Amino acid sequence: MTLPLGGVRFRTTAAATAAVAIFLAIAAVVFVFVQRDQLQQSLTESAAEQAADTAGQIAVSGVPADLGSGGGDQSLVQVVATDGTVLAASPQIDGEPPVIDNRSAPGTNKVVRSEDLPIGEGQAFVVVAHGVAGPDGHVVVLVAQSLELVGQSTAVVVNLLAIGYPIVLVAVALSSFWLAGRALAPVEAIRSQVAEIQGNATLAPRVPVPDGGDEITRLAVTMNAMLGRLQDASDAQRRFVGDASHELRSPLASIRAAHEVAARHPQSTDWESTGHDVLADLDRIDRLVADLLLLARVDERGLPLNVVDVDLDDLVRTEANRLSRSIGVRFVVTTPPTRVQGDPHQLARAVRNLVENAVRHARSTVWIRLAPDPPGARLEIEDDGPGIPETDRERVFDRFVRLDESRSRADGGTGLGLPIAREIAVAHGGVLCVESSPAGALLVLVLPAGAGAVGR
Repeated sequence: MTLPLGGVRFRTTAAATAAVAIFLAIAAVVFVFVQRDQLQQSLTESAAEQAADTAGQIAVSGVPADLGSGGGDQSLVQVVATDGTVLAASPQIDGEPPVIDNRSAPGTNKVVRSEDLPIGEGQAFVVVAHGVAGPDGHVVVLVAQSLELVGQSTAVVVNLLAIGYPIVLVAVALSSFWLAGRALAPVEAIRSQVAEIQGNATLAPRVPVPDGGDEITRLAVTMNAMLGRLQDASDAQRRFVGDASHELRSPLASIRAAHEVAARHPQSTDWESTGHDVLADLDRIDRLVADLLLLARVDERGLPLNVVDVDLDDLVRTEANRLSRSIGVRFVVTTPPTRVQGDPHQLARAVRNLVENAVRHARSTVWIRLAPDPPGARLEIEDDGPGIPETDRERVFDRFVRLDESRSRADGGTGLGLPIAREIAVAHGGVLCVESSPAGALLVLVLPAGAGAVGR
C-alpha cells in the first residue's frame, strides 16, 4: 500500500514534528538564557559575599597588608582609597591601577560588568564595589569574578542542544508517523471495506467498528447506518421496479392476447367487447404511468403546490357523487362547510384515492365524515370491509403494497393510491393514518388550515 505524500498520516506527522520543533527551539533559547543568567547571578552573589567579608574585616581591623592569593585568574580583590590609590590588592594584580573607577559610599554595593581588566586576556568579569568606613578612613573593596565559566557552560549546553535537537525531532517524527498510522488504521479498514462494497452487487457487507467509542467508532457506526439506509433504498427500488414492471406487463399481456385471438379468429371476435377490454387495460396503464411519474417528481424535488382557499366539503361531495353513480356501494356522507388552504387538484386526488380504496374493499357501505378540526380539518373515510390489521397500518402506505393481492389486481388497484395520498397530505403539512374501527378500515386525513408555508 502506497501512502500519498499529501495524506493525513504525513500531514499529521509533519504538523506534530513542526510543532515540537518550534516548541523545542523556543524552549532551548529560553533555557540557554536562563542558565547563563543563573550562573552570572551565582558568580555575582559570590563576589558580593567576598566583598562583604573583606569590608567587615577592614571595618574592624583596617586595611590588611595581605589579601591572599584570591581565586587565581578567575578572581581578584582590591582595596582602593577615595583618591584612587590602591591600598591592597591580590597578588595577581599587585601594582595595577583600580580595575574600575568607583566611589561607592560606605555600606553600598555596585555591580559592574567589564572586559578591560588587567587579567584574563580580555575575558569578561563581574565586579562588585563595596564601600566601607574603617580605621583608615573611607575605602572601596573591589571584588572581580571571571565569567569564563559562564561562557564555557553556555557553550556546552548549546552544543548538547545542537546534537540532541535533531535526534529528538527524528524520534518525534517516527513516533508521530507510527501513532498516526495506528490511529488511522481503522479508517483505512473502513475505506477498504467500502471499496469492496462498491465493487459488489449487494450492500449487505458492513464496515468494521473499532472498539473505544471515539470519533472513528462513531464514523463506522454512522457509515453502517448509511449503508443500511442505502440497502433499504436499493431493495425498495428493486421492488418498485419489479412491481411496476409487473403492473405494466399484466395489461400489456392482456392487450396482446386480445389482439392475437382477434387476429386468428377475426370472424368470431366480438370487436366491441375486445375494444372495451383493451381500452380498460390502456386506462389502467395510463393511471399507473401517471402515478409513477407523480411519485418520481415527489422523490426528486417534492410535490409542488398551488395554494389557494379550498372548500374541502365540495371536493368530498364531488368524489362521493362520482363513485356512487357507477358503483353499487352505499355512501353515508357528512360534509359540513369546511375550508382549508391547499392545492385543490392535489387535495382532490388524495380524496379520490382514499374513497376509491374504501369502495374497493367495502362490502356494502362507505362512511365519509368531514369536520372542522381547529386549526384545520379532519376527514374520516370508513368502510365495512375486512379492515386493516394493526401490524399493517403503516405498511399499507408503502408503494405497491396490497394486503389482498388477488382482489387488488382484479379490480385495478396498483398499490400506489394510499402512498400518493400520504405524500399529498405531508406536502400540505398534514397527516394520513389508519385508526381503529369496529366496522372495517378507517383512514383519517388531518389537514392544517393553511399550507402556504409547508413544503418538502
